[in-house]
Amino acid sequence: MAVKHEIKSQLAKLLATEDLVVEHKKVPTACFNVHTRVLTLPLWEKASNLVYDLLVGHEVGHALYSPDEDWSETVKVPHQFVNVVEDARIEKLMKRRYAGLAKTFFNGYKELNEDDFFQIADEDVESFNLADRSNLYFKIGNFITLDFKPEEQEIINLIGACESFADTLIAAEELYKYCKKEQEQQQKVSDFDTHETQGNSQSPANQNVETNNSSSEQDGESNNSQENQPDPEQSQGGTAQGDQTPVSSTADKEEPEVRTADSLEDKIRDLVGNESSYENIYVEVPQVNLDTIIGKNSEVHQDIDKSFDHQQKIHIEHANDRGFTPVNLYKESDLEFKKFKSSAQKEVNYLVKEFECRKAADQYARASTARTGILDCTKLHTYKYNEDLFKKVSVIPDGKNHGLVFVLDWSGSMSDVMLDTCKQLFNLVWFCKKVSIPFEVYAFTSEWRRGEYDYEKERYLAADRTPHYQKKDGLLVVDETFSMMNILTSKVSGKELEHQMLNIWRLASCFSNTYGSSYTYPNRLSLSGTPLNEALITLHQILPKFQKENKLQKVQCIVLTDGEANQLVRHKEVQRPHQKESYIGNGYIDPMSTFLRDRKLGTTYKIGYRYHEFTDVLLRNLKDKFSNTNFIGIRVLESRNASRFIGLYHSINDGKVYDKIQSDWKKLKSFTITNSGYDAYFGMSATALSQDSEFEVAEDATKSQIKSAFVKSLKTKKLNKKVLGEFISLVA
Repeated sequence: MAVKHEIKSQLAKLLATEDLVVEHKKVPTACFNVHTRVLTLPLWEKASNLVYDLLVGHEVGHALYSPDEDWSETVKVPHQFVNVVEDARIEKLMKRRYAGLAKTFFNGYKELNEDDFFQIADEDVESFNLADRSNLYFKIGNFITLDFKPEEQEIINLIGACESFADTLIAAEELYKYCKKEQEQQQKVSDFDTHETQGNSQSPANQNVETNNSSSEQDGESNNSQENQPDPEQSQGGTAQGDQTPVSSTADKEEPEVRTADSLEDKIRDLVGNESSYENIYVEVPQVNLDTIIGKNSEVHQDIDKSFDHQQKIHIEHANDRGFTPVNLYKESDLEFKKFKSSAQKEVNYLVKEFECRKAADQYARASTARTGILDCTKLHTYKYNEDLFKKVSVIPDGKNHGLVFVLDWSGSMSDVMLDTCKQLFNLVWFCKKVSIPFEVYAFTSEWRRGEYDYEKERYLAADRTPHYQKKDGLLVVDETFSMMNILTSKVSGKELEHQMLNIWRLASCFSNTYGSSYTYPNRLSLSGTPLNEALITLHQILPKFQKENKLQKVQCIVLTDGEANQLVRHKEVQRPHQKESYIGNGYIDPMSTFLRDRKLGTTYKIGYRYHEFTDVLLRNLKDKFSNTNFIGIRVLESRNASRFIGLYHSINDGKVYDKIQSDWKKLKSFTITNSGYDAYFGMSATALSQDSEFEVAEDATKSQIKSAFVKSLKTKKLNKKVLGEFISLVA
């Protein structure tokens, strides 16, 4: 069975009782960084779930109990010996802390023993040194027979009694000394046997020398002179005995080894997937600077006013030069706005009514009755049959403070539906104003940071390209051209808000009728691409700031858009062969092996393959981070795109859910999706939104025309009330 790494990540975090950052990467061994609290686990693709749980539990034990200190300066013991003792200590503490983990360790080590991970199948275990046997004893001692001498058993007991890391160092030192002493004794015996063997093999030669002694006496003087001369062979390579001396001294310097630890480590390395497997990549959301990203509300409308005033001025000058009467370029658009505002009051009042009703119902449900301790004089005459003679009071808890943040898609594809989308937005804004709910409306774009146009000098100023954050390897890329225009806010007066809404209405009208409009839009307010994902990243800073400034308990975030956005790219450290220093470039995201990581939450999210899946990952991260925020999506759809959009989240195999969505779309031209990254994702027909809900017919209209207009009006009202009603149920 394939191991699900995300489930194992959750296991590690649960065992550690903290939100560790768990990374699964193509590394040979596991490691834990105590400073960043990042636990890096290899991709043990070949491990069973049982062994995987064992290895995860073991590494979490190190994360919990192994300190971050350099002990090598104070204790001169090889690392292997410390590791053997520390493994025994942390596994004992883990099994003590989690009683159910003992079974996991037992069965996991049983499987490792059966698969001969310690490579002892064809070995005489009794010939191993004490470090090896103690390693086997504390790991697979339940499955093999091990005998210890009395002095060895004392060290085993010392290891088993370790509670702190200081105890580990003491026990490791004793274990090392014993193994070192044992090795030296074995070496002496080996040297003695070697010396005896060499002595016996040289005895015939000695006898031959004695036999020939007499014949060589005559040449004594010459022999003595030769003996004093160094042997050329000995000076270069030495005799057999001469060669043996350095070998013996080298053997004395050799450190004892823990071969079973090496075998286990090698076998665990083999559990890692093959070399062709993908390396997991972890990306993070950058902490952006809102000062550079947000286009201030006052600056946005100042730019709009300048453009509109300039166009009207040029028109008047042109009319005077040509000799015709100038007109108000914005008269038609302004009249449409006033008409819409008047007709929208019914929907706004409906929203207010629904909100107040639900709020009152919620208060009633949470209300409680309590005795005051004061006698109720009106009940004194009932004392013979009534025990409750005290006054009562109803306690109604205070409701939660709400706030709304709107995120509007300011992209080119919105041009045809921008006006209809703004109608829905204005309904919600007027609702917030009536019930005194603070709100902010942002429009995401890539055009605002263009150079501002100087109407006096008739030229563009330099564009602002200040980075939004410090680039680092592994961060998602938020382009320098991206910005969030704060187009509407509850901080301004009612009169100023109406002026700002009129400005946005004029722009939306111009977008929907570019060639037939009597005016145009400012360059910095042009429609751009769809930086929806960048907008979601900025919400990590916008939402807490908005909540803190307005002292809110609950925030609703509404995203109005008409399509998906492209996946973001990531920053990547690049080292070129011909350059000494690396630089931060950009790299594409491979959905097969890329995860979004949130260090504060300690969570990771697998990046999806399709565009909407990437956005859903960002939304899931926001929902996890801001639990007091509802994220609501409003998707404006053309009729031809509805089936494709529904297919992103549901298929015919979903049965009743799929049938209901299709039925709602046919009848009401709207539906709600609940399994996306949003808490609720409303799909609304652009055609239905553009229809006027007012019942208007010509004076000479026939009965069929009157009926048709009436039915059309009812359908539009029904659509508005359904969507707005579901919206209020989330808000209230």
